[in-house]
Amino acid sequence: MDNRERLNDLINGLLTGRLMEVFETYYADDVVMNENADPAGDRVGKDANRQYEAYFAANAEWHDARIGAVIVDGDHSAYEMYMDLTFMGNRMQRTQVAVQTWRDGKIVREVFYYKG
Repeated sequence: MDNRERLNDLINGLLTGRLMEVFETYYADDVVMNENADPAGDRVGKDANRQYEAYFAANAEWHDARIGAVIVDGDHSAYEMYMDLTFMGNRMQRTQVAVQTWRDGKIVREVFYYKG
């Protein structure tokens, strides 16, 4: 399986409510995740990110999600995602771009870019 196939499977998992399953499958133990490239905002390691993702999954009610552009170039990939969800009682619509760096079939860095 190449990185394009892995990313497509990850995206399919997101769209079908399997966030935690694809997280366990495709993220490296030493993954670093970040929101909007904030230098102070790195979440380091799979355990810290698992807690963050589990909290999000448990508190989000999805109304709609759609994928836009998907780009894969070797060990780098990105996808655009429109989301309509209620999180912690607040309904929001957001389009974000997620950018990944892959190593040995696992994501080692992911940054989510969005307004707000």
